[in-house]
Amino acid sequence: MEGKTAVLGVELGSTRIKATLVDGAFRPVASGDYTWQSRLENGVWTYPLEEAWTGFRAALEALKKDAGELKPQAMGISAMMHGYLAFDRDWNLLTPFRTWQNTMTGDAAEALTAAFGFNVPQRWSAAHFYQAILNGEAHVPRVAHLTTLAGYLHFMLTGANAVGIGEASGMFPIDSAALDYDAGMLEIFDRMAAEKGCSAKLRDLLPKVLVAGEEAGKLTEEGSRLTGGLLPAGIPFCPPEGDAGTGMTATNAVAPRTGNVSAGTSIFSMVVLERPLKKVYSEIDMVTTPEGSPVAMVHCNNCTGDTNAWAGVLGETAALFGARPDTGTLFTRLYEKSLEGDADCGGVTVVNYLAGEGVTHLDEGRPLVLRRPDAKFTLANFLRAQLYSTMATLRIGMDLLAEEQVGIDALMGHGGLFKTPVVGQRYLAAACRAPVTCMESAGEGGPYGMALLAAYMRMREKGETLRDFLEKRVFASAKKTVLSPLPEDVSGFDAYMKEFRLALGVERAAVETN
Repeated sequence: MEGKTAVLGVELGSTRIKATLVDGAFRPVASGDYTWQSRLENGVWTYPLEEAWTGFRAALEALKKDAGELKPQAMGISAMMHGYLAFDRDWNLLTPFRTWQNTMTGDAAEALTAAFGFNVPQRWSAAHFYQAILNGEAHVPRVAHLTTLAGYLHFMLTGANAVGIGEASGMFPIDSAALDYDAGMLEIFDRMAAEKGCSAKLRDLLPKVLVAGEEAGKLTEEGSRLTGGLLPAGIPFCPPEGDAGTGMTATNAVAPRTGNVSAGTSIFSMVVLERPLKKVYSEIDMVTTPEGSPVAMVHCNNCTGDTNAWAGVLGETAALFGARPDTGTLFTRLYEKSLEGDADCGGVTVVNYLAGEGVTHLDEGRPLVLRRPDAKFTLANFLRAQLYSTMATLRIGMDLLAEEQVGIDALMGHGGLFKTPVVGQRYLAAACRAPVTCMESAGEGGPYGMALLAAYMRMREKGETLRDFLEKRVFASAKKTVLSPLPEDVSGFDAYMKEFRLALGVERAAVETN
């Protein structure tokens, strides 16, 4: 409702499409969502774009029931970063959406990383496009536009082919000084593509780069029709951002020496750097804040998916005895039960890989539960091992940042893993060996951060940076909890990591033989 709710953020996440309205005091006041999931089709993880629109409208409809009339003063679109969406000149999709979950671009990522002297992960748009060139895929000569899921919806709603700089940094390397794609690397890419028979200039295919605070178009009449008429034409849009940029914003982690960890279907850390890293690491992505500052990102494809599957099995078991807890209660009880387990999980080890994992160089996943013959195989230890596994791969990348002596004064946690108080926060503190802060909005995540970016565009004062806006106007009085790592948890997680690293050999064998 106009006045009551100032801005709207929508995010197309991995498991939910969610719309959140934020009032003039920057508080979430209404929300609506739609549940979806990726599909493995012909060996490719994908989502149908038709369902993206179905879910987008469903989330808005649910939001309207919660809030009444929808007349936000500004809005923005976010979605899962990375992946491959290729269109022809008329914006017809040329091949099914290839999501960040795919690990099918190893040759391209390796070649581009070597040529650039800059890590290009497999899930980045540039890697997907170059791999399609290497594969000689039939659609390549027809590609006229490359964008992300957020960029696609933004274009269809506003007619503006643009993305925020944080989102752009998951497509192609960014020059933080120029606040644009790295010109030298674009030349190298074009030369490499031409050698393989592709004459297109990559800059011509990529969306325009915008930074936080800039206006990125208005909802058109056609865009209004795509919302099912739920939103009126004329609403100004901020630049679309990926879930990394919205996570930094939602946790007030955009300043140097701050970091955040987003934990849901995937898990990733974002640490804003004071200085460049000394080396190039395949485990660490170099991306940016929504304003263009350099960020070290450790992105892991697998987080809570395997835990969710086991929770379903345990829920079915409870139903055999007449107990039918709602989903929220089930997860809360299971998470809390894990606290009764041994700090090292009693010899139980879980590898939670449903999909491939770039950090550990595995192209496919095989979820595993391993235990030694003398393990203390209790429910609490099993659940604790499950939750440790959600952040074990992240720990591998964070160890590299520690070796680089990257300073972190504050680490913020947000996303579904932190909805149950204390548990995920405590384990993450042990995994990263740093205090972890969670705010009241820890479970809001992306759509809330997207709404704040829309608010910054609409409400900022002249010369006000995003950092100042968040620190002084949004989070100045936010309620938060801070948990420092407990010594017994740190030593227990270290012991678990030794077993986890050994278990990766079993994981690799499982992938290679099945």
